[in-house]
Amino acid sequence: MTLEQLADIMKTHGIIGAGGAGFPAGSKLNAKADTIILNCAECEPLFKLHRQLLATYTHEIMTALGYVKEAVGANQVIIALKPSYKEAIDRVNYYLPSFPGYRISLLPKVYPVGDEIILIYETTGKVVKPGKLPITEGVIVYNVETMLNTYYAVKEDKNVTEKYITITGEIKNPGTFKVPVGITVKEAVALTGGEKSNDCMYLGGGLMTGNIVQPNDPVTKKLNAVLVLPKNSSIIQKRLSNSNIDIQKAMSICCQCRSCTDLCSRHQLGYPIEPHLFMRAVTKGMSSDTEAVLNANYCSQCGLCEMFSCPQDLSPRSLIAKAREELRKNKVPPIENPKFTGVAPDREYKQVQMTRLRSRLGVTGYYVPATLDEKDVKVNEVKIMLNQHIGPPAAAVVKEGDKVTKGQLVGTTAGKLGSDVHSSTDGNVVSVTDMYVIIKRRSGNK
Repeated sequence: MTLEQLADIMKTHGIIGAGGAGFPAGSKLNAKADTIILNCAECEPLFKLHRQLLATYTHEIMTALGYVKEAVGANQVIIALKPSYKEAIDRVNYYLPSFPGYRISLLPKVYPVGDEIILIYETTGKVVKPGKLPITEGVIVYNVETMLNTYYAVKEDKNVTEKYITITGEIKNPGTFKVPVGITVKEAVALTGGEKSNDCMYLGGGLMTGNIVQPNDPVTKKLNAVLVLPKNSSIIQKRLSNSNIDIQKAMSICCQCRSCTDLCSRHQLGYPIEPHLFMRAVTKGMSSDTEAVLNANYCSQCGLCEMFSCPQDLSPRSLIAKAREELRKNKVPPIENPKFTGVAPDREYKQVQMTRLRSRLGVTGYYVPATLDEKDVKVNEVKIMLNQHIGPPAAAVVKEGDKVTKGQLVGTTAGKLGSDVHSSTDGNVVSVTDMYVIIKRRSGNK
């Protein structure tokens, strides 16, 4: 299979990064790649789905990696996961002799080893320089579910209409569930048997990097987890904080202790991001140190600085995110030649162990077995977002009143960066806008 053929399959079958920002999978393919890495780090504290999928669909995922390897002409495939994922490791080892050029790389049990830049360093020893893409080091990284979707697209001509989600927290039966894209978060949570209390909120994504989602928000192709947490938990309260108040707090009590910078995962790899200098600039006015502010572009938003490192409970990550948003809005370009100081010699002594992180976050009690449940989920209505990926939203190709079937194209990004979107149910189109398509399941469908 050629690179162009695989890229077209990925685009037309709706395959994006099944987590994170939702980068169109086909756009990553590049003939300059010599290494393909499967990211099964799953470094967010409560995630389960990637290790479960790799242990369950091992041959399918490894086969899909072979499609990528062949298409780009890569020399090797690295399957990166942690030593504690024993079932997945055993299954990969079982099939490994049938896949020449593949190897396992065992990752340290630290956060955020799943960050693409850190993952590449841990598995290959290469450092992707600030402002550059992994392909500059000859590497392409895909996550587990993305490769499973690729297998089904190539082998069965199957479009992406479902999403695996780990749901845990203050609920009765934590688990990983396969749900139709477009159902509500509330409907997904109901699959667990319900919440333990009424005073909870939902976090979409991880404890460290996720954002609050509302009960009626639709599930998208990039949502990896829904965490149900008490409203008064420190994790939720961080997300509810006001940026103006965060700035006032920083001006009042930031003591420039450097803890945020010393434990910054990107700074340890030689990136110019220094959160303590950014916080100093915040307290004195952004123009006091423009370089520190511009270097906020190299923050990975892993959240260590505000969820673990800061002894005064300040919010560097949130303020950096707001600053980056303002920089983009005002079209301020990044520094042209950012500083790169090389990997810190004491990096291994400044890494944050997962057990410590879970304890600091107060979520050790939520780290429990979560079974993989793949029963069909039937819903009355789905809301298919047209902007589930990086790039311009897809353009709807259906109109109100149309009858559609599961897997049918409802939005396309032909000729643009992006990925097509498809109906996740048989039904009737009841609403179409520039941002979504709503489909009601037809009466009598089971």
